[in-house]
Order: sequence, then C-alpha cells, then structure tokens
Amino acid sequence: MEKCDLTSEEISRYSRQLILPQFGVSGQLKLRSARVLIVGCGGLGCPAAVYLTAAGVGTIGLVDDDKVELNNLHRQIAHSESTINMSKVHSLADRCMRLNSTVNIQIHEIHLDNTNALDIIKKYDVIMDCSDNLATRYLVNEACAVTGPKPLVSGSALRLEGQMTVYLTKRILSTGEMLSPNKLPPESRAPCFRCIYPVPPPKGSVHGCSEAGVFGVDVHTGKLFLLDVERNLTRSVKLRGPRPNCPVCESSELNIDKPLTNYVLFCGAPSCDKPRTMNMVMNAHRITVQQLKNYIDSELSHLLIDVRPKVEFDICHLKSSINVPLSELFRDSVISEIRQIMDTKISKGAVLPFPVILLCYRGNKSAEVAPLLKCALSSLRCSNSDNNFDLDVTHSLQVESKCFNAEPDSSEFIICDVAGGLLAWSLEVDPNFPIY
Repeated sequence: MEKCDLTSEEISRYSRQLILPQFGVSGQLKLRSARVLIVGCGGLGCPAAVYLTAAGVGTIGLVDDDKVELNNLHRQIAHSESTINMSKVHSLADRCMRLNSTVNIQIHEIHLDNTNALDIIKKYDVIMDCSDNLATRYLVNEACAVTGPKPLVSGSALRLEGQMTVYLTKRILSTGEMLSPNKLPPESRAPCFRCIYPVPPPKGSVHGCSEAGVFGVDVHTGKLFLLDVERNLTRSVKLRGPRPNCPVCESSELNIDKPLTNYVLFCGAPSCDKPRTMNMVMNAHRITVQQLKNYIDSELSHLLIDVRPKVEFDICHLKSSINVPLSELFRDSVISEIRQIMDTKISKGAVLPFPVILLCYRGNKSAEVAPLLKCALSSLRCSNSDNNFDLDVTHSLQVESKCFNAEPDSSEFIICDVAGGLLAWSLEVDPNFPIY
C-alpha cells in the first residue's frame, strides 16, 4: 500500500475536502502545519474557529478576555447556556476540542494591547481580526505589519450589514483585471487597515453591537446569492416570478389530502447523498479482493489500473497499480499507452491471456467501464497492421476463482474488475488501508 503523509484517521475525517482537485493532499498538509490566531471569540470568531477546527488547521490561537453572556447566544453559536459566565476563550476552546481533538488550541485569555500584541501575533502565520472595536483593529493591523507582514483577515458585522477583506497580503486581482487581454502589472501587496482608514472616525460616531444591534442571519427573499470562492467572485441575481403553470405553487389541483409527489422517481436519483454501496455482484469477468491479493502476491505479470481521479489516487493506492483517471481512460493516446504497456509485458513472456485489472473505490465505476475498455483495446489492436496476434473479440472470457486461470481461447488479454473495490480491500484484506 502506498499512502500520503496523512494518517488513516485524517484521510477519513477530511475525505470530502481531500477529493477536491483544487485542494487535495497538499492542501490538507498545508492546513495541518498552519498556525492561525483568532482575535475575538464572539459572533465572528465562533464560526471561524469552529470551521477552521473542522477543516484541520494545525494550531488555532484564541484571544479574548470577555465572558459569555446570555445576550451573546443568538449569534455566538459556539457558546451555550451551560457556558454562561465562562470565559469565551475556554468556552470556544472546549467546543473546538470536542469537534476535533487533533487540533492544537492555544488559549490567550488576555486583553490585547500595545504591550502584548507583538509577542502573541508573531507566533502565528495568519491573523483573523474578529474583534468588536476600532482600537483593537488598528492595533492588530500594526502588529501584523511589524511582524511580517502577516496576512490579516478582517471581518465585521453590525445591524444587518457585514464586510470582510484580507489586508497585508498579495492583492487579489479584480474581475476586470482577470478578464483583460492586456498584460497585467505585477501583483503587489494589498493595503493595510491604516491605509484605508488613516484617521479614525470622530469619537462617539461608531456604535457597537450593544448599542446598534446585530442580527445573526440575513433574509435573501427573491434573490439568489452566488459565490465563487476560488476566484473571489460574488453576484446577486433577482429571481423571476412564479411560473403560471407550475404544478406545485400555481396548481388549482393541490389537495392536502392527496399524497405528495414521489421525487425519487421524478428525479431518478436517491433522496440522500450517501455514496452508493459496494458493488459485490459477481460475474464471469469480476474477481474478489482476495483473488486480487493472491495474484499480486504470486508476482505474475499483470496490469492493475486504478481509475479513480488523481486526487484520490494521491491519497492512497495499491503499490502495484497505475493511475488512469476515468475521465482520461478512453482518450486515444491513453488507450495506445495502455496497449503499449501490455505489449511490453507480453513480449517479456507474460502468461496469456494477459490480465488487465480495473480498480476503483467501491467497484461501481470499474464494473461499468470494463466492457468498454475491452472493446477499445480490441479495436485498437485489430486496426494495428503490425500486430502478430489473431484476436477473437467476440469470444466470451471465463475467469476461474483463482488467479485468472481462463479456459483456453484465442484472446491475448482479459479485462477484469474488482468487486467491492478498494473499500472491500480495506475491509477484507488490509484493515490499515484508509477509508475515505
């Protein structure tokens, strides 16, 4: 087994973000080594700390000297009735540790000022300003500039409004700059908070949540809010009015006594996002994971193709496998490359029919593509004028229960897939193989 530098528990815990091509194993390793400081454990700091903890940020520092009050609970979602009068840093730290005990939570139960800010901030890579007053914002901004500059993620919320930006890091290109055909200027550092607000507003003109109020949610009736996190783009779209012939909200035939529509049948899809179960149905061209193990252990020549996306292959894979993602499997160049590998192994004396074994995570996709790959390889071989083999591509291939002892036929290769895939391998052969 070949595995990335993550533990099996980490692979299972973070699997849904690990399989994102834009993130993958490298992204998770960067998170694990990151140190993030959250200044303020209130309405902004609570969700920030919880989500960063869940995502697997290695070290999270919490700064606050306040205590939990009843009037905090409508928006400061990490605190609870049981933690009223407890310090916010301890309440939030406890919530984070119950969510993910592998994260290192550092508590700074202190009022941040110009005598201690540098000593605390210099220990972290990224600073999140979730404070509730201007003096702290100016202070944190200066400390980040002096000790780095360190990226400063700054957010605020008041009444029904909010804002967020990142100071002191590479400037994010605007939409116009990204779409412009002209050569873009070199990226420069983003401004700091003091660049934008060189002079504080008049005393008394800025109100806090206790005076102005704040609401924890925003109603977006009649509009669709779109967010592209990767490109940092947002858009708000006004929704059209009800469709006159809509069978749900405009139908005169609606009756509370009638059964609701069966939307599983309507959509042709299950009503949950749980992954499909392992495909363990056996047929003449399928093998079990134990048979696969026996074949690998025998060191007989074969070709084991893992058809999962590369980002999943990088998480964990069998040592003897090669990765050909399903999205690329039927490209002409890929089929030719597979054929070339087969020919090389056959020319070195591999036993015929030469076994080509397809493997995926649950055995579903490999079962679907196995007959298609057989046709693709057979068609390529038949069209090759230099071939020395007489293929009978219509002959039915039979697989014995042990090590592919196929009944005599004229085929030079056999396409098999593994029932249950790598999940079955983990359950039946190698319990240390990560489940994600």
